[in-house]
Amino acid sequence: MNKEKISIRFFDDREVRAVWDEINDKWWFSVLDIITVLNDQDDYTKTRNYWKYLKAKLKKENNELVSATTQLKLLANDGKRYLTDMLDFDGIIALGKEFPSKKANRFIEWFTNSDESIDVKSKTKAYALFESSFINSIEVGTTKGLQQIHGYLFGGLYDFAGQIRQKNIAKGGFQFAVSHFLGDTLKQIESMPETTFEEIVDKYVEMNIAHPFMEGNGRSARIWLDLMLKKNLKKCVDWSKISKQDYMNSMMLSPTKSGVLKTLLENALTTKINDREMFMKGIDYSYYYEEND
Repeated sequence: MNKEKISIRFFDDREVRAVWDEINDKWWFSVLDIITVLNDQDDYTKTRNYWKYLKAKLKKENNELVSATTQLKLLANDGKRYLTDMLDFDGIIALGKEFPSKKANRFIEWFTNSDESIDVKSKTKAYALFESSFINSIEVGTTKGLQQIHGYLFGGLYDFAGQIRQKNIAKGGFQFAVSHFLGDTLKQIESMPETTFEEIVDKYVEMNIAHPFMEGNGRSARIWLDLMLKKNLKKCVDWSKISKQDYMNSMMLSPTKSGVLKTLLENALTTKINDREMFMKGIDYSYYYEEND
């Protein structure tokens, strides 16, 4: 599988990694990730030993789940790739049924329906953005550029894709920019400089306060931010280094204390601006930030 597509889903704040199989046109999912979720276990050795025990038990029972397992290379914490057991969609459902618990039932329900949501469909479009020529035509640091990104991500999913909102919106008691003055506000943001890291993050913070769309602001703006960093500093954010809680807390503080966000982002900067896996992983985490707890 050349140029493999890696995807990360999140269940109960734990990663479930998947690899796309171009030949067979399907996803393969990490067995150890699933067992970590179902056993609520963070100890890798215990998880691996449990799977070893379960696999031997299933093999003794002539369970087809063992023969359905394949091995693919996944990136480990030490930066190296190791062969790890993987199962396809049907295999994961069958594996989940080996764990008779309410959590397993909830996992199977989540896993079965996880590909039908607007977010997942939009995320698929976001993956495609990396390899499309469209990404090179996006205006960097402009309102139009942000609209182009939003339109690409949510076109066909929201009837307002790429359109500046005409209504006032608020979140968690915070009132975003008043729609009546939004046009002038966006012009002011667009004119802000973006030559240094500090300036780029300031511009990103102001765009977040503006929140120009009815939905999908965060997911679009993080790509918008990375394109500015890429063009002007030859860097981007490794979003996988930033936890959901840290990101959300820093964004809540950013209108008055942007230093917290700047430190968080600066510590996660990378020069891997053309790395496909870095982009894909970034999309996974970016969408994960928007999931409701």
